[in-house]
Amino acid sequence: MAAQFGRRVVKGAATTAVAAVAVAALSASQAPGVTDTAQSRQNTGSQPSSDPNAENSATGNSPYYTDLPPLNSPTPSPTTGTGTPTGTGEAEAGIPATVLDAYKKAELALGESKPGCNLPWELLAAIGKVESGQARGGRVDADGNTTSPILGPVLNGIGFAKITDTDGGAYDGDSTHDRAVGPMQFIPSTWEWAGRDGNGDGKKNPNNIYDAALAAGGYLCRFGWDLSDRADLRRAILSYNNSTHYVNTVLTWLDYYREGTHEVPDGTGTLPSGRSDDNNGSSSSPTRTPTPTSPSTTPTGGSQTPGSGGSTSPTPKPPTTTPPPSTPPTTPAPPTATDTVDHLEDAGTAKLTATAGDAFAEKIATRTETEAGKAVAKVRVRFTIVGDTDAAFTGGESVATVVTNSSGVATAPALKAGEKTGDFTVRATVVGRAVSGLDYKATVTARQADALARTSDTALTCVAGGEFADQVELKATNKGAAADGVAATATLIKAAGDATANDKGPYFKDADGKAVRTLAGLKTDASGLLKLPKLYADDTAGTFLLRVTTTGGATLTVELKVTAAAASSSPSPSAS
Repeated sequence: MAAQFGRRVVKGAATTAVAAVAVAALSASQAPGVTDTAQSRQNTGSQPSSDPNAENSATGNSPYYTDLPPLNSPTPSPTTGTGTPTGTGEAEAGIPATVLDAYKKAELALGESKPGCNLPWELLAAIGKVESGQARGGRVDADGNTTSPILGPVLNGIGFAKITDTDGGAYDGDSTHDRAVGPMQFIPSTWEWAGRDGNGDGKKNPNNIYDAALAAGGYLCRFGWDLSDRADLRRAILSYNNSTHYVNTVLTWLDYYREGTHEVPDGTGTLPSGRSDDNNGSSSSPTRTPTPTSPSTTPTGGSQTPGSGGSTSPTPKPPTTTPPPSTPPTTPAPPTATDTVDHLEDAGTAKLTATAGDAFAEKIATRTETEAGKAVAKVRVRFTIVGDTDAAFTGGESVATVVTNSSGVATAPALKAGEKTGDFTVRATVVGRAVSGLDYKATVTARQADALARTSDTALTCVAGGEFADQVELKATNKGAAADGVAATATLIKAAGDATANDKGPYFKDADGKAVRTLAGLKTDASGLLKLPKLYADDTAGTFLLRVTTTGGATLTVELKVTAAAASSSPSPSAS
């Protein structure tokens, strides 16, 4: 692997001029109003970095690999993803077998759960290439776990964004600051809600390529984006790492992989060399193999360094007794607004109740405050839906991040109730700050109707032993509007004052043809209509009552009349 990496470095150096031209061409297509944060992070030395978008991205806007693919397209050599991987065509087009399998499985899973997203596996491959060099050339075991953790640099605000620890070091081993983790480089606070179990082992592990690939796909498919649309595609990638240079680099690899790829054995993939933080003076991430440095000699006169193309040998500089200048102390990053938050307070949220399928009338509002109770503006607050519920925020998401306004208040997007009734919780937390969350209880009630009426005034009559010609049809309304999906029960009762099921008179039939006089589990249709099954009569004549009740208290009693069967004629007496 070391020799292979060396060859990659030489090739990268040989194509630097070509890569520079390609990047310049790509940069010309940048979306308006987007800041190239990758470029702004370069050449920053050790100065504190304040990136307002970092905590709301997948990677915390961590550094990434900047290598570009060859300008010539790869020779397609598709495989089925099974059997022994083969390595043919351009080396850069080779993707380690297990890693490639994870990308393709994630595409299939997202194709079922979010078909409108149109996620191509090549996009996951492009991001995986830029984030970790395809899990460092495919250094994963058969289950997709990386052979050692892949960690980005410490996000301490020195040369990078500052993100205070959010996971107690559970994912990144750092209990002071966060670090991007795994082959798709998720920061812990994002993985906490975006993490997925892609290999079915019951765990959500950012260092597993199957889990990480599925999580990346889910992250890119949120907000209803259609990745077959170039504009949505750019928005999704930009949300992963807020840098236009990053977007353009990923798109270049996406187009390259679409031209054709092939499998290579795990652990033999090509390793990238250039990174977006090469010039910021920070320590390198464990994902990056350092380039050997030459001895500490300084060329003088017309001498040239070895390998620079000249033939003159370097002349060693005479020894000096002057001590080298000391490294100036690092200036600590000033506290951010997030650092000053001590606790969260409810900002006047009313009772959260909604009927199944309806939007909640109230929105959740949370205020961030200092220890002294002063409001803190420009702080990211994350709202997460917790519990057994299918309720969601606008756009169908279970997580939403909102920045506090000048009054320190963050207002969550509108909540919409699903079909599951009962209680659930919406938890507010501060992104990048370990303070206690604030829980809001929400309740979803069953769909209701406050009125029932027959759709026809035809009398319901039947001869004893026969069947009713007309079926009973009702319409349910709630506050004058059609009440769809409302649960109802129909019972043939003994009397107006006795709702006990009758033991004689009209009846329904069950699936086996047996007589039943109570039907539960009925539900109105989309127009609020409810059509009952056919009614039959036994041999008892008289007037009977059918009562229908719904959730919400609507009740209607319908009269049924059963007449006696006509008497058969008797024979005349004989003369004898």
